[in-house]
Amino acid sequence: MHYRDCSCGALRPSDIGRETTLSGWVASRRDHGGVIFIDLRDRDGITQIVFRPELHAEAAAAAHSLRSEDVVTVTGKVVARLEGTENAKLATGGIEVVVSTLTVLNRSEVPPFPMDERIGHEDLRLTHRFLDLRRPDMASNLRLRHRVTKTIRDVLDTEGFWEIETPILSKSTPEGARDFLVPSRLHPGSFYALPQAPQQYKQMLMVGGVDKYFQIARCFRDEDLRADRQPEFTQVDIEASFVKPDDLFKLIETMFQRVFRETRGVEIPVPFKRMTHSDAMNRFGSDKPDTRFGMELQDVGDIFKDSQFKVFRAALDAGGVVKAMNAKGFACITTGQIEELTELAKGAGAKGLAFIKVENGEWKSPIVKFFTESEKAALSERLGMEEGDLILFGADNWETSCVVLGRVRLHVAALQKIAIDPDRLDFLWVVDFPLLHHSAEEQRWHAVHHPFTRPKAEDRELLKDPSRLAGIRAEAYDIVLNGVEIGGGSIRIHEGDLQSEIFSVLGITSEEQEQQFGHILRAFRHGAPPHGGLALGLDRLVALIAREESIREVIAFPKNNRGSELMTASPSTVDPKQIRDLYIASTVKQKPAPAPAA
Repeated sequence: MHYRDCSCGALRPSDIGRETTLSGWVASRRDHGGVIFIDLRDRDGITQIVFRPELHAEAAAAAHSLRSEDVVTVTGKVVARLEGTENAKLATGGIEVVVSTLTVLNRSEVPPFPMDERIGHEDLRLTHRFLDLRRPDMASNLRLRHRVTKTIRDVLDTEGFWEIETPILSKSTPEGARDFLVPSRLHPGSFYALPQAPQQYKQMLMVGGVDKYFQIARCFRDEDLRADRQPEFTQVDIEASFVKPDDLFKLIETMFQRVFRETRGVEIPVPFKRMTHSDAMNRFGSDKPDTRFGMELQDVGDIFKDSQFKVFRAALDAGGVVKAMNAKGFACITTGQIEELTELAKGAGAKGLAFIKVENGEWKSPIVKFFTESEKAALSERLGMEEGDLILFGADNWETSCVVLGRVRLHVAALQKIAIDPDRLDFLWVVDFPLLHHSAEEQRWHAVHHPFTRPKAEDRELLKDPSRLAGIRAEAYDIVLNGVEIGGGSIRIHEGDLQSEIFSVLGITSEEQEQQFGHILRAFRHGAPPHGGLALGLDRLVALIAREESIREVIAFPKNNRGSELMTASPSTVDPKQIRDLYIASTVKQKPAPAPAA
């Protein structure tokens, strides 16, 4: 049987008069006094097909039984639609196919949700993902993902990169997030780990002389989920030898120019802006700042160095800062919204949120009575305060103050519904990240990116002074688009002695270094070249291009926000014999897996 000679999105007025065969799903059915109209759908589009009983009685009679999502094959003649009935929204809207023969390939039960719209019940959609994928916007997203991936491959191939796969079953090493572990049947008591990233393998490829590597890599992290996070995700992983950051920046900028030209039809200006991590935190309260709107943070500590307001004075006396932000024209904020912002600030580590409203020529706030006239004048000038403004303050250590106001800034922008051009694309390189972060709870240092990140040459001597470790900058960089981090990387350490020194600062003993990282230390003693790279979040990138808020909308079979893949009811319990064969025991009493939602 011949199923089709073109897709349901291919026919145009130039095909009028042609005999054609199409196959697809019944998207809708309309009976106009015995003449039946069907929208026939496949991944490429919709063609209107018509059953006319006066021309083809048998086919028209069979069409009366068709229902939504039945799979059919039709043969007929391409004709022009009657004048006034054309559909400009469809690429095929100028034609229709008058059917002569109809074959029903498979019947469908009544779908659990409409196929022509996105319903709000995400779990229902994910349970029936095999249906959800048929919707035009899902098909469009998957097509877009394919085009983005292909363009990336084409660019990297042109630049001389080899695509090389690295192991999925690897070794568990402390790199930040929690590993997914896989017990080994052949080595009782031992475990593989699913890779959080191919970091060490790609560095070994550089030691091996591969020079330029990339991989569309599957990565795994056992962590809490949110809209832009999945336990398994995809990275565009890139590494190259004998490179400096500028070489990698130019490569990625070229790649994004091609990607956005071929998928969104827009030209992106290069080079992208650059901003130091310190500047990003100071001005926007975030290491992934959304620069599409202002409302920047200002340091006002010098104004209040002698203040009688105890909250500000205590923060400054403790070596902290006082920062402020002017939400222009938002003095109309409600009491409920102020409380909302206060709770957000507390959740970010603040003790509260001081504010001033400028209304009817007055400063309205419980804290204003503590300000001198000179302090008020200096603050007004620094922040450009005018009638209708809302001033918000953060007073704490530098990092907490920045982070608190950074989160408040984004929430205020959402409350104000600041108009942002939906086509605006603000790319930004954030550079000079700190190398290390101190955990007060654990009383130890952690790598901000990962332990293989190279310190800046001019800061390397600070490693010898424990009191100055916080001031060490890394040869690390993130790429940000519209306030979303879509990738990051660094120049790597390639000397064994420096790598051991960093491990020691992180509290990893010599014995642990040999046990967990012996392979990489040995490799660095055998002529490792200088190298660096980065990884781009493919899911996030495609979601941004598709203007989707959640990466689940651009992944074929995602997990929900509880880490479950609902279509197959995964994760699930397994046969006790399987567990026994792996020489492990569970402390959890097994229970049957929940049945999929109806």
